[in-house]
Amino acid sequence: MYLFLITFLFLYGGMHLYAFIKLRTAFQPKQHMAWLLIIWMGVMTTVPLLVRIAEQYGMGKTALMFAWPGYLWMGFLFIFSSTMLVTDTVRQTCSFVFCQLSRQVPSYLSTRNACRISLVVAITASVYAVMESDQIRSEHVVVTTSKLPVNVSKMRIVQISDVHIGLLLQERRKVKILKMIREADPDILVSTGDLIDGKLNRENEVFADNPFAASLASLPAPSGKYAVIGNHEVYAGLPQSVAFTRAAGFTILRNQAVTLKNGIILSGVDDQAANPGAVADPGREKALLNTVSRDSFHILLKHRPDILPESDGRFDLQLSGHVHGGQIFPFNFLTKLKYPIPCGTTTTKAGSLIHVSRGTGTWGPPMRLFAPPEITIIDIVRQQPLT
Repeated sequence: MYLFLITFLFLYGGMHLYAFIKLRTAFQPKQHMAWLLIIWMGVMTTVPLLVRIAEQYGMGKTALMFAWPGYLWMGFLFIFSSTMLVTDTVRQTCSFVFCQLSRQVPSYLSTRNACRISLVVAITASVYAVMESDQIRSEHVVVTTSKLPVNVSKMRIVQISDVHIGLLLQERRKVKILKMIREADPDILVSTGDLIDGKLNRENEVFADNPFAASLASLPAPSGKYAVIGNHEVYAGLPQSVAFTRAAGFTILRNQAVTLKNGIILSGVDDQAANPGAVADPGREKALLNTVSRDSFHILLKHRPDILPESDGRFDLQLSGHVHGGQIFPFNFLTKLKYPIPCGTTTTKAGSLIHVSRGTGTWGPPMRLFAPPEITIIDIVRQQPLT
């Protein structure tokens, strides 16, 4: 966790420095304005840490006061810096070409114009990203299999992932999530990690009377609700996260498998953040999958969308999340470096399926740019015999 914070502050501080240099070069503000910008950026760099500290000490209103401007700024800054990199690269390339042709560089290729364009794009994109974060989509996946019992023609699973229940998850979005799940009418409801984010209630660490937990628990799912641990459950405090998830009506599969009455097998593994040293434990996953029969339809719940070579083919369908589809373009290019399996449904080398959700909520900035949130509806349909 501390390594994550240090790395984050270093990268986030570097982004602020880059933006400051570009803004100062482009607009050459007076000294007092430059200092105001330095102070603003310095405070904004530390806001994520200040929010966590305020949450830790039960200062919910203070945390919320910092969170809204701080995380909106974070999203805007990322978009601005990304756009500035592109416009600056184009400007420098064009300037180089003009110089090679011994021609004067046009005035419209100035640093100020590049910065103006980047600011307009970043402001426009940020407003759109805030609106897109509220546009939850239903993604429908149909899986045909011969492994369902003869008395079961179809099973419907609804997957939520990366809801990040916390400071910035507004009431209207909670209501929308609940409504969409209810309308999907699932047989099984699953959460593939990061259900919560932060300290939800310091005074009530059991979370038994959390209203959103109670609302989730009241949702009908005849064959049960199941969840796995994500990295943010660990960051928020594992005992409290487990208590909240159970209060929400979920059975947590912590490196466990369960056989449902309809014959489907669900297994789930903890995120590596829950392991000693926060490193992956392939042996534990392998041991779990080796206990599962291959004759039944097997769904593996795993927060991160990675597939161990020894696990491939040991499950029929893996449900994952974690990557948020990048959440804010062009961050998706960075997430693909670590997790190359794309969002959506993919067939693995060994013939298994994996569905990677874009996530139902947001982490950090309450924004999504070209990565709308989703609730996934998976219909497992029994394959009809050939006649």
